[in-house]
Amino acid sequence: MNRRHRLSALAAGVAWLSLTVGAPASAQFGGIVFDPSNYAQNVLTAARSLQQINNQITSLQNQAQGLINQARNLAALPTNTLSGIQQSLNRTRALIAQAQQIAYNVQDIDRVFAARYPSGSLAGTSSATLVANADARWHDAVGSFQDSLHTQATIVTNLDDTRAQVSTLIGASQTATGALQAAQAGNQLVALQTRQLADLTAVIAAQARAASLGAARAAADEAQGVEQTKRFLAPGPAYVAQSVTLFQ
Repeated sequence: MNRRHRLSALAAGVAWLSLTVGAPASAQFGGIVFDPSNYAQNVLTAARSLQQINNQITSLQNQAQGLINQARNLAALPTNTLSGIQQSLNRTRALIAQAQQIAYNVQDIDRVFAARYPSGSLAGTSSATLVANADARWHDAVGSFQDSLHTQATIVTNLDDTRAQVSTLIGASQTATGALQAAQAGNQLVALQTRQLADLTAVIAAQARAASLGAARAAADEAQGVEQTKRFLAPGPAYVAQSVTLFQ
């Protein structure tokens, strides 16, 4: 029988004793006066005091458990994958910064297109300039396709890091001992998803850049071809034969 049951039995016994004793009475045993009514009252008071102590112990136990739970909720997650996520992001950023021929920059794009992809008439452009621009546009297209392949290869390399980081974070989330650890594991998973979105954005941007430069090159080459055809067909001085001495 546990403490609470013992207290209940003791209180019931005291109540029965107080009812059976009735009016105050006393007896003398060896010179000691025994008052049953007073004894019953003292026992009842002691039982109530013991019950209060038991309630206080239970309250202290609950408070201690609450403090333990708070400590668990405030414990930091021992797993940290943010450095690995940042390294993968840096690799992708480095590829963007190393873009060949035409950078991911509005001013640079405007400058290059004004020089190599003119939208106006080419009548005043020399033949040497036309040939040089065509060659530069070819290099622009080849470089953009190479950049796209580099970006795709880097993203594929990042997949191995992603697989390991997801496994680590899922394990840390499942073994979290408190709210803070669970929240930190969730935050790192969100950071990992953000890095994956950044990788996807980089791939789409690289592919779109290559496609755009290819289309721009085709349009510029078409315009240049039209201009060169006009020059070839334009009327000029007739050919005049000249005598040539082959042998002397």
